[in-house]
Amino acid sequence: MKARATAGGTGRSRLLVATRSAHKLRELRELLGPLSTQLVSLDDAGIPGDALEDGETFESNAAKKARFFAASSGLPTLADDSGLEVDALGGGPGVRTRRYAGENATDEENNVKLLRELAGLPPERRTARYRCVLALALPEAAGPRGGIPVRFSHGTLEGRIAVAPRGSGGFGYDPIFEPAVERPGDRTLGEWTAEAKNRVSHRGRAARRMHAILAELGF
Repeated sequence: MKARATAGGTGRSRLLVATRSAHKLRELRELLGPLSTQLVSLDDAGIPGDALEDGETFESNAAKKARFFAASSGLPTLADDSGLEVDALGGGPGVRTRRYAGENATDEENNVKLLRELAGLPPERRTARYRCVLALALPEAAGPRGGIPVRFSHGTLEGRIAVAPRGSGGFGYDPIFEPAVERPGDRTLGEWTAEAKNRVSHRGRAARRMHAILAELGF
C-alpha cells in the first residue's frame, strides 16, 4: 500500500530518505542544511520492503533505491550510494564496499582485507577516493509510461590508504583513509573530528549540491 504523500497531494511537506538507519538520517539532515520539508526515514513513514541493489555503478544503485521507494510510497525520495575506489585494485571495492570481505563483513574485516591486498605498496600506489551519489526521485513527475525522473548530485574525497588503522572516529574505512590534504603517515579520517570531516567528505559535498537542487524544486 502506498503511503499518503501529503494532504495536498504534492509530496512537498515530506521527503523520504531511503534508509532505516537513524544515524544516516541524522547525518543527512545535518549535511543538507535547513529545508522547509521534513526528512523522514523508511521506518518513520512505515514503508516496507527493500530495493534490489544490483547495479554496477553508484549512480545506478542510488537511482534504483530512489525509484523503488518513490513508487511504493508516493513520496519524493532521496537515496544514496557510496563507497571506496582504490586505484591499485582497478577501482575496487566500488559498489561492493560494504561487502568487500563478505556479505555480512564488519568494518574491521573489510579494513583487514584491504590492508592485506595493498601490503608492501608505497604511498604513491595506495591512492584512493570516497565517492557518494545522491539520487532524488520525484513520483509526481512520472511520465506517461510510469518512468520516475531522477536528479543526481555527486561528491568525491581524494586520498590514500594508510599502512595501518589509526583513530576511532568515523566508520567504515575511515581509520585507514588518509585524505589527500594529509601527508602519508599523518592523520586518517578516523582521527578527524566529525565537524572537520563533514566539511570535506564525499557525502557532505554531494549533500550541499543536492541542497541546491531541493531548494530549486521548492523543498
